Amino acid sequence: MIKKHNLHECHSLYNLMVDPTVFPYVRYKCQSYEEYVFVTKQLIEQELQETIISRTIINDSGHPIGTIQLYDIVNKTGFLATWIGAPYFGQGYNRRAKESFFTELFLEHHVETVYLKIRKHNIRSKKAVEKLPYVQLANDHNPQIYESINSTQQIYDLYRVERASFLESRNRVIHCRMTRGWSDCRLQRQHAAGEEHSSLHQW
Repeated sequence: MIKKHNLHECHSLYNLMVDPTVFPYVRYKCQSYEEYVFVTKQLIEQELQETIISRTIINDSGHPIGTIQLYDIVNKTGFLATWIGAPYFGQGYNRRAKESFFTELFLEHHVETVYLKIRKHNIRSKKAVEKLPYVQLANDHNPQIYESINSTQQIYDLYRVERASFLESRNRVIHCRMTRGWSDCRLQRQHAAGEEHSSLHQW
């Protein structure tokens, strides 16, 4: 679902990134393939310095379809950035990639809090994130961070994922799978989230 970056994937990822339905939401808006390769090399180097954690999202066939990163890492907290190529919207890859990434962050890197900022007008993304049981709206809980991401104007809502909340949710899912089976557990999660179908939008 996620893997460390490989420069051989840059061409496929760049072609997905420049799609006009994706590009506005990408953190590193590269204007050329060469720039994308350069930025990817920088990300690999920055991870060695422990200032960022960045992964390639892959589909069920192992093909690269997007990226996911934790950046601005300070005191075991950081911000999440994710994008997935338009051909893979609505197929559940976004949620699965995030849950794989959160598992790595919280269990292997001992991160405590992950923050997400979502544009207030991006209703699709806001609805998607608010369905996740371990995500909390943090505008009022973390006013200093909320004000810092909206220093010029009110653009973003702030959300957070706490280590304890995510692991508790994850353990409930694992227990459900063991006792009730994958299908029953999947239907239970969709019902709790108000979903009729297994789909996930980009956020």
